[in-house]
Amino acid sequence: QVQLVESGGGLVQTGGSLRLSCAASGRTFSSKSMAWFRQALGKEREFLAAVSGSGQLTYYTDSVKGRFTISRDNAKNTVYLQMDGLKPDDTAVYYCAGGASYGSKNPTTYTYWGQGTQVTVSS
Repeated sequence: QVQLVESGGGLVQTGGSLRLSCAASGRTFSSKSMAWFRQALGKEREFLAAVSGSGQLTYYTDSVKGRFTISRDNAKNTVYLQMDGLKPDDTAVYYCAGGASYGSKNPTTYTYWGQGTQVTVSS
């Protein structure tokens, strides 16, 4: 069983940066690919980025490529999402997820979810 807890959200101005963290419990964390999703009010949950268990492979959706960076520190059982160049359209609740095949964009394939952290970008 894996439990995920996100942190690092908040209010930031357009063009600003935030780093989200996702702390995971469970001994098998380092073997699992992980991902970040977000869900804006009234919209479907959207895949953002994935990282392989080793951290060597990463994959991004086009809307965040070049602005967001996913990484992980297996010694700390933590996955990160560095977000730069934030825009008002990035306002959403951000979730980390695990338990699916690497790079899966379908949220229904993920077994483990955090509670989410709110990111608000002001114009």
